Amino acid sequence: MLKVSIVTATYNSAQFIKDCVESVYRQDYQHIDHLIIDGASTDHTIAEINSIPNRVANIVSEKDKGIYNAMNKGLQLADGEIIGILNSDDFYNSEDVISKVVAAFETTNADCVFGDLYYVNQEDTTKIVRKWVTGPYTKNAFRKGWHPAHPSFFVKKEIYERFGYFDEELQLAADFELMLRFLEKHRIAWSYIEKPLVRMRLGGATSNGITNMIEGNKECIKAFKKNKIPINPLYTVRRLVPKLKQFF
Repeated sequence: MLKVSIVTATYNSAQFIKDCVESVYRQDYQHIDHLIIDGASTDHTIAEINSIPNRVANIVSEKDKGIYNAMNKGLQLADGEIIGILNSDDFYNSEDVISKVVAAFETTNADCVFGDLYYVNQEDTTKIVRKWVTGPYTKNAFRKGWHPAHPSFFVKKEIYERFGYFDEELQLAADFELMLRFLEKHRIAWSYIEKPLVRMRLGGATSNGITNMIEGNKECIKAFKKNKIPINPLYTVRRLVPKLKQFF
């Protein structure tokens, strides 16, 4: 049976970390371990994690060079055949998410599996603000503004080992660059689950303010250049349209 490693990067995440940890603990799939890569939090993040039932196999708490550096540490520590990244203020939408993901890997022989995502109100997580319906991948889809919701993106460990980890030169779009590199450049095999896998609280780094959105778009363009993939000059507009549709 395939083992799944879930990597969560934390830094002063005490406010919402319980929802994240509990959602992993409640999964009906048994072969899961949860890795917490903490950036030397000064609040009670670690105490919150330890206060509830969990599947945490390892906690590393030390200063890091940012969220993608923390994620890379987790990827290298993970020993599951499948790896998922779950942000500290996000949580799985249902108790059968991982079992559905594993089934998709097993039945399709995919290298990666991704699904949909709900953006929810920060305090009332039953209130859905945006729906990210990813849809299946098609050739050159990234150039048209498409990409998977990263917290729903599960990848075989061997793919990371073959094609690399997060590019730490990017501060906001290293997850985008990694998915672009895997799917568009290296054409790894994929499977799409037409269901919401994750609930994400609004207020993350790339969605918090117009400045970050602009910088994030600049980094996405840089990601195409790094991978020598040409794009249309109107790419940023094409990227915006799918996001606007998420509100309806």
